[in-house]
Amino acid sequence: MTSTKANRNAAGSAADARSTLPLDTIIMGDCIEQMNRLPAGSVDMIFADPPYNLQLQGELHRPNNTKVDAVDDDWDKFESLSSYDMFTRAWLEAARRVLKKNGTIWVIGSYHNIFRVGTALQDLGFWILNDVIWRKTNPMPNFRGTRFTNAHETLIWCSRSRDAKGLTFNYEAMKALNEGLQMRSDWLLPICSGAERLQIDGAKGHATQKPEALLYRVILSSTNEGDVILDPFFGSGTTGAVAKKLGRHFIGLEREEKYVKLARERLARVERLDDNVIAITPSKRAEPRVPFGALVERGLLKPGSVLYDPTRRFAARVRADGTLISDRSKGSIHQVGAALQGAPSCNGWTFWHFEVKGNLVPIDILRQQVRKELH
Repeated sequence: MTSTKANRNAAGSAADARSTLPLDTIIMGDCIEQMNRLPAGSVDMIFADPPYNLQLQGELHRPNNTKVDAVDDDWDKFESLSSYDMFTRAWLEAARRVLKKNGTIWVIGSYHNIFRVGTALQDLGFWILNDVIWRKTNPMPNFRGTRFTNAHETLIWCSRSRDAKGLTFNYEAMKALNEGLQMRSDWLLPICSGAERLQIDGAKGHATQKPEALLYRVILSSTNEGDVILDPFFGSGTTGAVAKKLGRHFIGLEREEKYVKLARERLARVERLDDNVIAITPSKRAEPRVPFGALVERGLLKPGSVLYDPTRRFAARVRADGTLISDRSKGSIHQVGAALQGAPSCNGWTFWHFEVKGNLVPIDILRQQVRKELH
């Protein structure tokens, strides 16, 4: 089979798998059984907020003797650590099967379970890309005063395998979200509270409802518009709500009827954002490649033009084939820039400038002009 035909078949298989997906739907039932019914290699990203297995012993009270509304639901209880490990491996195996080869998975947890989950992820062949610390601006205090206040949770972000290619990471969008600085792996965000906290009969609708701000960052960083996001522990539907706003599809799996009802009511109130505001800053790697010679071909730089570094310390002349020549070297814009500086490498697009009315302008401006034409 030729590579072209193989690619065409692969694209067709992906389209067939997508056409059978229950998009933008909440499915009630056991997450492992339901994942095993989905087509293999069909979802772009998984966000999982599994039971933490908190192992609470007795009730917890505040200093004024009021009871703390802790996580004591049956779905968070397991007979032993080994039974929890078996459950973890089972749902992760099912998740890995439905994840695309270039898909990623996020799993969140506390110190009670995240290290056991991390071991299972690695044992099953997932490749850890980052561990992200969600540092809570308003954590619940430690009422007994016997240990440090638990002020963070950990998210593990993984690819399906070590050699996975074409992963989505919207670096430029994350940088823009962080005022032009690289987004770090420690995120300072509040817990879910106030009007965002859903309720049932005046009580918390879900004990571990995650804030939309957390899912906003997760989804914006690692998916694209139109991608399919699977949440096997859908709960109150935060993943679906944010996915819907940002123009992504979701599939929610949830076994508790009261949470399914709560999430459906929530999602009915959510509106998708307009296309013009969903668009994000594209990754530079995703933009069309423009060789320096294209600038010469289009007449944006003529053969014989002189280029300078920002300080005018170095100069080189443009040749007809898109290479540069200086008094010391010749070659590509990157090779000549590196040779003149005595450096191992050089980004010629930012190093070299051309003169306009006495001012130096980076040649990258011309590259962006060509890219606009290609778009």
